[in-house]
Amino acid sequence: MSRITTHVLDAVHGRPAAGVVVVLTGPAGPVATGTTDDDGRIGGLGPEDLPEGDYRIEFATGAWFAERGIEAFYPRVAIDFRLGSGHHHVPLLLSPFAYSTYRGS
Repeated sequence: MSRITTHVLDAVHGRPAAGVVVVLTGPAGPVATGTTDDDGRIGGLGPEDLPEGDYRIEFATGAWFAERGIEAFYPRVAIDFRLGSGHHHVPLLLSPFAYSTYRGS
């Protein structure tokens, strides 16, 4: 199992955001790319064995909204975080003009 997972929720429609392209970048460059499933999740973004350090998850939110005919303010959302020991879940609550995130479990 990957040490990093994510979940994207469409706050406007109150449902998972399926089909969002996500890129994980680490200290040495790109690590993994994925697309959220029908439940808005990526259950494994990158390998199980990742070194601790600073990482970034970038969500292609502008493209996702554009595919649905919705104008959005943010073309992408980038979340920088420090990977320590254990599992890290990085959720994203999304709307066309705002977003929020937190360290999930």
